[in-house]
Amino acid sequence: MTIPPTMRAAVAVHEGGPAALRLQTLPVPTPGPGQVLIRVESAAVNFSDVKRRRGDAYPFPTAFPFVPGSEVAGTVTALGPGVSSVALGDAVFGLVGGQGLGGYAQFALAQANQIGPRPPMIHPDQACGLTVAGTTALLLLREAARLQPGETVLVSAAAGGVGSFLVPLALRLGAQAVIALVGSPAKAAQARALGATATVDALAADWHEPVRALTGGRGVDVLLESGGGDALAQGLRALAPFGRAVVYGAASGLDARLDAAALKALFYTPAPNQSLAAFNLGGWFMERPQVAGTALHELVGLVAAGQLPAPTVQPLPLTQAAEAHRRLESRETLGKLVLKPWVD
Repeated sequence: MTIPPTMRAAVAVHEGGPAALRLQTLPVPTPGPGQVLIRVESAAVNFSDVKRRRGDAYPFPTAFPFVPGSEVAGTVTALGPGVSSVALGDAVFGLVGGQGLGGYAQFALAQANQIGPRPPMIHPDQACGLTVAGTTALLLLREAARLQPGETVLVSAAAGGVGSFLVPLALRLGAQAVIALVGSPAKAAQARALGATATVDALAADWHEPVRALTGGRGVDVLLESGGGDALAQGLRALAPFGRAVVYGAASGLDARLDAAALKALFYTPAPNQSLAAFNLGGWFMERPQVAGTALHELVGLVAAGQLPAPTVQPLPLTQAAEAHRRLESRETLGKLVLKPWVD
């Protein structure tokens, strides 16, 4: 394949709202040692992209301008020096980024050891969301929350990218019931289609009360919280004795808040023995790459075999990258948002 000298990319030109994303023409990058160049067919839109564009707290600093996007599916079009694990023309998916160039572009750079072969039965639109959303879900349940068979799980944003994996995975790992916290009737229907036992309105003032009612007053064993703001305090009020709460995001843009009374209740309420943990996927790939890699391999096998449904995909052309961010921030999305760099 002939590689053009330039490419289209959605660039975050400065810190700010979705309008900070602008379509620009950039030089196609050249892969360095250990890198490959991927012709991007599908680029996942993740909330981490939104956080970096907004200038929110993030594990590493963001220098503007930059091209967002951490995971793609596509075809290998060039190899850097020393790369032998993949070949030209291979269909791959995985993590990208380098020289400030992420996946919101027609071509992207990746470290060869951070991509893998895409099984032909998995569509690129589905494959591009496996590494972040899918692996996050499996590690959240198995490693962070230590889900045990017969337990009850409460999933926030259950119709979103990560939530769409969490619901069926929790049931597959032996959860007795999965309660989906959702913000609209359409999202409730989506969560039920994924297997959710029950749904609760996330916009209700005291949603912890119906959650407790659904569990006979006991509460849930596992809370997976990604909303931020006051959602964690509400969730803890829905947590059972010996329950585990894991925070893995703040979609509202507000840090999770806990007052002194909520913290005191963790220690002095009779028999709670509850725990609160934080989860960041990047830390697993950096500090425990074998565990994260094994989880991803297992996930790909389940999706390829048709044993785990992949999230519903909402594809948009690259020209609508700003609209994709707006939808994600306003929580309008069902399933996974994907950008298509070669679609006009």
